[in-house]
Amino acid sequence: MTHSTNSVLKVAIVHDYIKEYGGAERVLESLHSVFPDAPVYTSVYLPKYLGPHRKRFVNWNIKTSWADVLPFRAKLISPIRLIAPTLFRSLDLSKFDVVIVSATGAYSPNTITTRSYKDSKKKAVHISYVHTPPRYLYGYETARNWKKNVLTRALGMLAIHWLRMVDFRSSQNVDHFIANSEETKKRIKKFYKKDATVIYPPVDISSKYQVVSIKGENTKYRMHNTGYYLAGGRIARAKHPELIIKAFLQNGLPLKVFGKSFGGYESELKSKIKNKISKIDFLGEVTDEEKDRLMVGAKAFVFASQDEDFGIIPVEAMMAGTPVIAHRSGGVLETVIDGKTGLFFDELSSESINKAVKRFETLRQAQGKFDSDEIKQHAQKFSKARFEKEIKEFVESEMK
Repeated sequence: MTHSTNSVLKVAIVHDYIKEYGGAERVLESLHSVFPDAPVYTSVYLPKYLGPHRKRFVNWNIKTSWADVLPFRAKLISPIRLIAPTLFRSLDLSKFDVVIVSATGAYSPNTITTRSYKDSKKKAVHISYVHTPPRYLYGYETARNWKKNVLTRALGMLAIHWLRMVDFRSSQNVDHFIANSEETKKRIKKFYKKDATVIYPPVDISSKYQVVSIKGENTKYRMHNTGYYLAGGRIARAKHPELIIKAFLQNGLPLKVFGKSFGGYESELKSKIKNKISKIDFLGEVTDEEKDRLMVGAKAFVFASQDEDFGIIPVEAMMAGTPVIAHRSGGVLETVIDGKTGLFFDELSSESINKAVKRFETLRQAQGKFDSDEIKQHAQKFSKARFEKEIKEFVESEMK
């Protein structure tokens, strides 16, 4: 489809649902920043669950599906995926030139119809920014342990078979795929048989925390006054915080854990340290400024997610000049440089984490590695300004 570059493009943004604030919502926020007049279509919008991030969406033109009137919809986020294809197909997007879908991997929002109901020849350009194809459909670990019950496992496998077919068919509606990493690009090719352009997601921290290096006389790495390790983000099973907790119970080092618990998982984690001597603190959900301050003060950020599609939180840590200790899999292989901006561990076990922590301490003290300024400079390739520039240029190039 060809549009005059002199005309003002009518853009719409589609997002799975808005209830929590994480990496996908940061992308949504940046998309909205690039296209501030674009309405945001979503299945349900639940601002009261957004905590300190609720204010981010004030004054947005958010349009919801009919599912937003369902009682107890906050508890139905997972079951809604069964009707999500119908919800997104029902959205009227016929008046737009471009529709950008922010596909978080929760639902299959590419079922949208971008062709005009009145004029079958008129069709909006459908661009899908994919964080990951739905993990629960393709065998990746998920936040919910739905296979533990025989009945839910049987029903779940039937639903997954149907939803996988729906997801594939909906992927064929897309004119242009954008992947958030090379890892996700491979998944798009594998599951959808489509090519994609990689545009890394936006990562940023408060400017007042971006110059924090304190160099000693004989050391190049940043010295920390607080001396703790940090973990956090979304507290969910797929992120394996339980392995980090176990590791730091074993090594006795200080650990701070921040973030919103998914499905009450934090209570289960807290029970693991109850009545035990430890230096582990759970901080709950924090503001962006509090998170930035925590990252600046940490020795290292520990990340145990398996097959992460990209991993915004580790890059935020590096933006603060803080090295990352991460599981060797997924998108972090594209963002962390082993021995320079962090270290990898190979197995998902507390023993493997502690082996990496011990190596980190040795390298940090004996060799003066992990220079804060070098880490921050590396992280700038994932900046918010770079993302917004590349997205704008991509849309403009496809509309010429």
